[in-house]
Amino acid sequence: MTKDELKADMLSEIDSSFDTSEGSFFSDAITPAAIELEKSYAAMDSILNNAFVGTASGGYLERKCSELGINRKPATKATGQVEITGTVGANIVAGSLVSSELTNFVITDNKVIGATGKELVSVECDQFGIAGNVPVGSIKYFPVTLEGITAVTNPAVLSNGYDAESDESLRQRYYEKINMPATSGNIYHYKQWAKAVEGVGDARVYPTWSGAGTVKVVICDRNKRAALPELISEVEDYIETNRPIGADVTVASATEKSINITATIVLGNGRTLEDVEKGFSEALTDYFKNTAFIDTYISFAKVGSILYGLYGVEDYSSLKLNNTTANINIAEKEVPVLGTVVLS
Repeated sequence: MTKDELKADMLSEIDSSFDTSEGSFFSDAITPAAIELEKSYAAMDSILNNAFVGTASGGYLERKCSELGINRKPATKATGQVEITGTVGANIVAGSLVSSELTNFVITDNKVIGATGKELVSVECDQFGIAGNVPVGSIKYFPVTLEGITAVTNPAVLSNGYDAESDESLRQRYYEKINMPATSGNIYHYKQWAKAVEGVGDARVYPTWSGAGTVKVVICDRNKRAALPELISEVEDYIETNRPIGADVTVASATEKSINITATIVLGNGRTLEDVEKGFSEALTDYFKNTAFIDTYISFAKVGSILYGLYGVEDYSSLKLNNTTANINIAEKEVPVLGTVVLS
């Protein structure tokens, strides 16, 4: 109840012979009590909501899920390798920094540049989460000059940085354990084993895919992208320690299906094309992540709705997804990922 409703209820209990109008003694005396009671009712609503998995959040949800042995997956730092170029004999010291446009990475190896003038060294992002996920060639700067070192680049993408698991993802894993009873190595068991591994975002299980006794588990990572070989190996090892004797298990990555988008827009509200492209790309990435391993297509209408709903977009035309004006089908073992976004 609101303070106004509480105040009205309390004033209605006072004899009508007394003045209860706004500014009267009774009105002023009751107002503080009504305010505090409103806070109490809100606190009681919060307690009730946090008592159930369907409405709990944050630490309360974690406590409910831990009753079933399900814990929130923590944020991780992106790791990988960079190629450093320099003079022969130059020292590469662990703890030194290299960077992309926005993010620093810490070198974790001590090495000396050999006869080739190049060395591969391991790096770790200095931030937790997806900030460290960068494309090939993005790491090319030295925040502090390193003696004898002239260039750096990352020959492969870094994509294993994950934000902490969301409430919705944690809640989903709770319901999966409740509603999909895992017993004796059934489909649900393999799905839960795969999703228990820190970097896994979702999994699909195909029993007897290559004959009796065979099981195939297809996974995507927590960013709903293709799984790296290291993650596939982790899932294989974890399932191996849990699977029934005799099962022949294959773990594979989902295949990324790139969605390229073009459109012509009418700008408004002082926004630039770059602003809209950035916001559109972020919104599409979220949409694709939310549909991965769930929907069987990317909706042309939904993409149009996202574009039209962006601040600064007054209208659009000539929208195309992969050069078509139709829904894009996503196969069972595919995940949609954003390719290029070109607005004009």
